Amino acid sequence: MELKRAVSALTVMWLALIGCTQAVTLEVREGNTTCIKAELSARFSITYNTSSSTRTVSVALPNSSTVDAGSSSCGSDGSLPWLVAVFGSGHAVGLSFSTNGSLYNVVNMTLQYNLSDATVFPDANSSDVVTVVSASVGITAAINTTYRCVSPTSVRLGEDSVTFTDMKLEAYMPGNDLSSTETVCVADQALTTVPPAPPLTTTAPTPAPTPPGKPERGGYVVKANGTVCLLAQMALQLNLSYFSVSQNKTVQELFNLTPNLTLPSGSCAANRAYLVLTQEQTTTLNFTFTLNSTSNRYHLSGVNLLARWPDMTAPTSAGNDSLDYLRSKLGRSYMCNAEQTLLVAPNFSLNMFQLQVQPFGVTTNQFATAEECQMDQDQMLIPIIVGAALAGLVLIVLIAYLIGRKRSHAGYQTI
Repeated sequence: MELKRAVSALTVMWLALIGCTQAVTLEVREGNTTCIKAELSARFSITYNTSSSTRTVSVALPNSSTVDAGSSSCGSDGSLPWLVAVFGSGHAVGLSFSTNGSLYNVVNMTLQYNLSDATVFPDANSSDVVTVVSASVGITAAINTTYRCVSPTSVRLGEDSVTFTDMKLEAYMPGNDLSSTETVCVADQALTTVPPAPPLTTTAPTPAPTPPGKPERGGYVVKANGTVCLLAQMALQLNLSYFSVSQNKTVQELFNLTPNLTLPSGSCAANRAYLVLTQEQTTTLNFTFTLNSTSNRYHLSGVNLLARWPDMTAPTSAGNDSLDYLRSKLGRSYMCNAEQTLLVAPNFSLNMFQLQVQPFGVTTNQFATAEECQMDQDQMLIPIIVGAALAGLVLIVLIAYLIGRKRSHAGYQTI
């Protein structure tokens, strides 16, 4: 009898937990057209102060959440599309999107919570409405595909965080329903069902893939209204971890971008420039450059990859929109002949060779004076130091020789 009561209590608790984290469907519409749709579960971890201590609460996104029509938009007026969901007493979560024509991604996430809501924040020593923002969300997908991630995905927003599960999301939608084609997050690709073991046979082990060697350098141009606005010359090598169908495990592979198979595209604005490289519809690499108009310096702020390789269970995306690489001054190009490795995401890094890029201030369809990377400057110092050391050594030997010769002449006196 006691066992039955315990089981019943556990069942009630489990159902209550499921009810608190059940999926919510949110849509942003313009007229009769849906432009953003999300089906997801979310749980927020929020830290706040009381009069005597610091507390952390866990808050689920309730199924009563609604889309804030005043803050959400499809971006038809040239602004970024926004999905803003409101819930409870003055709480909200928002996602903004951008696209380069082949990929779309979440450029930032905003969480707003009202500390005067005593049911969520008991004994809070403030009644402020707090807003926290994250510019590194890591959600990228191909246009006309649904981003799917059943696995938990956590995003940090300062001291707070949000964890999504069972997520299906699409922006820039071609229709009112989520696309049947999906871009699957890396975490889900390992969640494949292992097939029954075949009868035991003796087979040769699968040979390790041959490293691709050093990539070939290519030149890429982006034009705006017929005028060149971005120049790039570089050799690129992708280092990506993904779940392999043939090996039934996560593998790490090097992949060289081949210039004569790669089509460049992109766009330029006053403070932001995009370069998109697409190779044979299987690999799309997107670079985002940002200009600081106050310091007149630019940098590589974002790299996003979408790969549809034959051995993948589904298209794999990886990216980061809060990078700080390839820094240079407006009116100059950035140059680095040495190999650079850019760490983009836990499963993705980018090796760059013989690089020269200028995303802003192109005036004569040619690179401006280059600002060289520190590695190139260090490599230039090495022969100078070696040459100076050799010259010093030769000088020492010469002085020693002359002193020795003078002493030998002094030993022979005329009789």
